[in-house]
Amino acid sequence: MRKDYRGFADESATDYNPYFLFADQRDACMKQDVFEFDRQLHDLLCQHFSVDFTTRQLRDAYAALLPPSSYRLADVRIYVYEQIRRLVRVGWAEMTEQRQKRGQVFRMLEMPERLQLILVDGSFPKIVKPAVISLDEEKESPLPSSSSMEMASPDDEARLQAMLKETRLDLLSSMGETERYKQLFEEIPHLKGRLETVYLEVRDRSSKLLGHLRAIENTLKAISAA
Repeated sequence: MRKDYRGFADESATDYNPYFLFADQRDACMKQDVFEFDRQLHDLLCQHFSVDFTTRQLRDAYAALLPPSSYRLADVRIYVYEQIRRLVRVGWAEMTEQRQKRGQVFRMLEMPERLQLILVDGSFPKIVKPAVISLDEEKESPLPSSSSMEMASPDDEARLQAMLKETRLDLLSSMGETERYKQLFEEIPHLKGRLETVYLEVRDRSSKLLGHLRAIENTLKAISAA
């Protein structure tokens, strides 16, 4: 037995064995780094900011998907900026050549092959506690003063809340449709020529719905401040 398996059992054998060494190297090469990322941020980056974007642009788009008055805009900015930094650290995004103290432009890159992407829901609420909008943030997006607008009735606010809920659902549905088209193009490439026009229309609709959502939210904030 010892003669047949000298590499493993001989008295002169050592802990070194080329088979195990190469096996360890092979496993290390195949190992992927797990990268958890916010699903809604991922959808926004894929559908609306797949080329260039700023922290503010991504922050405003992400905030539009959150329940109104459930966050501070400063907290959203901190959260979004940290997620951008994570993308840069793993090589999935980079700063453009022109460096700026404010309004820095970032650029998305191809996702590194070593990453195993896991999309998670509700990351922001788990990290930041809900809070009211601060005075500093109100200066950033000025709202009409109470003297420049009539008092809104409870019916007006209820109607706006219903519009907000409906628009948010439409936006999420549109973003999901856009994401599914992209997945289909990757899985069945020959469909892209037939469906690309529809895909672009759905993506444009998502952008418009995002603008509608921000308009309704700002209106509700103006009513609350009156």
